[in-house]
Amino acid sequence: MSLSGIFPIDRWNFTTQSILNSLSEEDYQLLVAHQSEQKYQKGDVIFREGSVPSGIFLVRSGKIKKYKVDQIGKEQIIYVANQGELIGYHAVLAEERYPDSASALEESALSFIPKEDFFEVIHRSPGFSQRLLKALSHEFTVLANSISVFAQRTAPERLAIALIVLREKYKNDQSAEHEIVLNISRTDLANIAGIAQENVIRLLKEFKSEDILATEGRKIIIKDIKLLVKRANYR
Repeated sequence: MSLSGIFPIDRWNFTTQSILNSLSEEDYQLLVAHQSEQKYQKGDVIFREGSVPSGIFLVRSGKIKKYKVDQIGKEQIIYVANQGELIGYHAVLAEERYPDSASALEESALSFIPKEDFFEVIHRSPGFSQRLLKALSHEFTVLANSISVFAQRTAPERLAIALIVLREKYKNDQSAEHEIVLNISRTDLANIAGIAQENVIRLLKEFKSEDILATEGRKIIIKDIKLLVKRANYR
């Protein structure tokens, strides 16, 4: 079931998947001319906060979490990147160190694109530059929305919103009209929602009792998206 009309999912998702569509075939081939594909297992680190970037990454398959770690080692997951999305380009554009870290949520494949090729295509393609600027502006809106909403929401509402956003990430053509399965650890889910892991476990049991979802091991099956949106209490 689509979220159209019941939840503003565009306020929670970045738009880098559409950026490459603005490139001509020639410019796209220039961008990926020196790419190298790298495979990552769950938990493998792609880049760490504070390291110096030498290029950008295109997610070919799998899911990547972007996160920050506080002084006591607790993660806060900022965003989950999906197939087709670009990551790591903010630091390259700013000529700064990475402001956050990224690692694989599941088995994933990424293309590493050297920053020299990235900048060459930016200079060659005004359309690409405009799409990139629009995406950066939208990402600021997404992050500002996340900060303001999660700061004011109860734990059940925050978990419900996190599950709605993840549902969109895990949705594909085959499961669009069926129950959608999220394969994610309770630790990662807690770090996305910004609540304690024991609260996640307790709330998932509540949601199960309300027939919103079911669980099979670490898998979460979203059964009723309308009830989940109602639980999110999003306006």
